[in-house]
This record gives sequence, structure tokens and C-alpha cells, in this order.
Amino acid sequence: MKLFEYKAKEVMKKHGIPVPDGFVVSKPEEIRSLPGPVMVKAQVLIGGRGKAGGIKPADTLGDAKKVAASILGLNIRGYVTKQVLLERRLDVAKELYLSITIDRSRRSLIFMASASGGIDIESVPEDKILMMPVDPIIGYQPFVGRHVASFLKLESEQAKQVENICAKLHELVVEEDAELAEINPLVITKDGKVVAGDGKITIDSDALFRHKDYESLPEDLTPLEEKAKTLDIAFVQLDGNIGVIANGAGLTMATLDSINMFGGKAGVFLDLGGTDDPEKVKSAMLLMSEANPKVILLNIFGGITKCDTVAKGVLEAIEAKKIRIPIVARIKGVNEEAGRTLLKNAGMIPAYGLSEAAELASKESLKVI
Repeated sequence: MKLFEYKAKEVMKKHGIPVPDGFVVSKPEEIRSLPGPVMVKAQVLIGGRGKAGGIKPADTLGDAKKVAASILGLNIRGYVTKQVLLERRLDVAKELYLSITIDRSRRSLIFMASASGGIDIESVPEDKILMMPVDPIIGYQPFVGRHVASFLKLESEQAKQVENICAKLHELVVEEDAELAEINPLVITKDGKVVAGDGKITIDSDALFRHKDYESLPEDLTPLEEKAKTLDIAFVQLDGNIGVIANGAGLTMATLDSINMFGGKAGVFLDLGGTDDPEKVKSAMLLMSEANPKVILLNIFGGITKCDTVAKGVLEAIEAKKIRIPIVARIKGVNEEAGRTLLKNAGMIPAYGLSEAAELASKESLKVI
């Protein structure tokens, strides 16, 4: 479960991490006073807010109301802005990156730090990023924070503040059952304070029974995600142009990895689970078509699922919506020959293995129309 920035900062503040003074509103008229010059920030669970016009400065109360009005209702990559956070503008001297997350390969928590803050950490060269694991047996120790501060080459006073923030971030993820706590940027102000300029927290959904206050928080769903929830279909929107329909979380993840390996990029993935109900498959296919992918990759492994009944549901959707985009179909398992024949006769691109399917879909997605 991802938390909105305002809520993430409330949690950080609760654990002793410095954050700017601020408040959240859903209407411009709710803004009655300011803590000084502010940044007005769209509260959506997606990146790229600044480029989309979702983060703007305001100096006066009147400016803040006008800016809030321009951001509220703004559609940012499918997410409609329903709230804005107004917080004191920081006098920035330097921006850093700091996060703590779960490293499943090491089976431990791990800190990530970089002197290049304020940008996507994935765009930072590996040699500019510190990866500092926390020993799960002895737990967090002060030397972890000291090592992070040393890597960032901070002066004594700022180093002490970062060491304290590292300890508090570790406390946060343990006590809140968080999978990720990220501060990007971690701001050093011109008067030497270290403050969380932005905040992201992801809570383990399986631990929500221990955190009833999170269960009542509103979800930030796109119209398609709302529809998928109604249909009880696992549906996630991403940044690429390949639509992936698979059955089972493991197969879906393997399909996404294979697409990346061949230079493609998934734009949405949909997990059918164990169903082969033609009506549900049809609904899933229609939902996928609404996401407007450039190509669809259908990857089905039939254990309990029957490949021919899945194929029938796909064909019903194609006929109902007159779907004309390329579809790469890889089906394996129970009644696969019958299912493959149905799909091939309908003009789909057949594939016999995962790598072949991912390569074909990636090539289709990269074609210039």
C-alpha cells in the first residue's frame, strides 16, 4: 500500500524525521493562512508530478489559492488530483537521496544513498550509489548511519543529522511494517538543516491488520483501475506500450522481465489468476483494450486453466470491440493445441516459448507506424 506524500510525511514526522511545515486541502477555499512562501504539490501516487504541472510555487495566500485551483482536478498520467499539499518552501543548498527498503536477495533491509538527489535513482550511475545492508541478526547499529554520512561527504553537523535520520528511517520501516521509505530529495538547507523534501512510504499490505489507521486511507486509482477492482481483476498500469495478460503472479513477473530483456516496456499488466471463465477473460481483454497498448502479449500456462476456453474469451472480446492491435499469443498446457488453433486462425501472432513471445511483442512495440 503506497501512502500519499502528505501521509508519508506525517509518519516520518511521528518518527522524528524533519519535514517542512504544511497541510493538505481538497478545495482552494480551505487555504486560510500560509507558513510563508510555499510549494503546492499534487497528491497522486505517480511520479513525474513536476513535469506534468503538479508542483508549483506560491508566495502569497491569493497565489496559493490560484495555484491550488489550477492543480486540483489535474490528470497526471491517468491519476486525477483530488488533494494538494501546501508546505513551507525550503531554501535549498543541496539535494541528496536516501531510502531504506527490503533486499530480498540479501534477506535484509538495505539503505541506498546518493549525493545526486531530486532525480530518479534509477538514472544515477551505480558507482554513485551506496548500498548499505543492515545485518538482520544484530539489527541497526550507529556505524550504518556514519557510513552513509561519510559516503555523502557531509560536514560534521549535517553528518550527525543524517545519521539520526538513518536511525529513524530504520525504526519507521520496522514499526510501520514498511517495504520502502524513501526521501528524494533529502534537502540540506542554506542554514544547515537536513529536511525531507519529499517522502514515499510503501506499507506491506499483508500487515495492514496491525495498522488500522492505514486501512481507512483513500485509494488513488485511475478509472481503469477502479473498473478492474469492480471486476476483481489484478490490473497495474506502467509506463510502456505493451499490454501483458498472464495467469499467475510468477508468470506475469517473468513475462515483464523477459519484455525488458528484449528492449520492450510494459504499459499495463493484467493477471487472470486461475480463471478460464470465458466471460471473465472477455472482460479482462476489453479492459486491456481500453488501456490502448500498442501490442498485447497473451501468456497463458494451463494447469487447471484450459487454454481453449481462455482463447474463446479472447475471441469474444475481439469480436465485441473490434480490437485491431497486434496480439502475440503464447499458450501452454491443457488443450493448448485447440486454443492455439483458435487464436492463430483469428490472425494472432503465435509463439511457443516465453522468450519468443517477449521478443515478438517487443519488436511489434518498437515498430514505427
